[in-house]
Amino acid sequence: MAQVDYGQGARAARAHYPYVPGAWLGMHQQGEKMIDAVSQKSWSPYVVGSLIGILSWFSFATADKPLGITTAFEHAAALTWAAAIPDMAEQHPYFAAKRAEGKPPIIGWEAMLVVGVFFGALLSARLSGDQNRLWVPPMWERRFGPSKWKRLSAAFLSAALMMFGARLAQGCTSGHGISGSLQLAVSSWLFISIAFGVAILTALAMYRGQGVQDV
Repeated sequence: MAQVDYGQGARAARAHYPYVPGAWLGMHQQGEKMIDAVSQKSWSPYVVGSLIGILSWFSFATADKPLGITTAFEHAAALTWAAAIPDMAEQHPYFAAKRAEGKPPIIGWEAMLVVGVFFGALLSARLSGDQNRLWVPPMWERRFGPSKWKRLSAAFLSAALMMFGARLAQGCTSGHGISGSLQLAVSSWLFISIAFGVAILTALAMYRGQGVQDV
């Protein structure tokens, strides 16, 4: 029987553990490589882009659903409103329109995707050691000062504005940027082009061209 070569690492391990089958040593080396990959602070954008594409294929093939994030927040807000003021919610055109479409607000798979993204990011940060608890980044501090509350207020208002824009466009960088663009939807390509263009102009206006070294 021909002997399988499992690489230099496996051969080194073989010298230390001569009675362990070579296949197990090879699996051990593959496991170490996987752990090393997971613990990296960043991956190649080509690898990440390919994996997101495969995930999108899987989502369409198994559930016939596009990847999206912001719809879950819309539904959560609508359900909260309905629970707090049920009479007003029943009369609001939003709920009537959703009922007519057969898409009432629910806590569904998109909400679970949000939960998965949060805990996945948390796990990735823990494994890679890339946890930065900095409240005020240096670039922000040089431009707007060291106030933590100013930074938090700006972050909150910016997030609210982005959420409003995403729901107005019926999609975000996930729904339009990933799921829509890979289907060659004109609206999605238009959305992502405008979003990136406005983001660049906003950054230049806010920081006046400073902070390139921080990017």
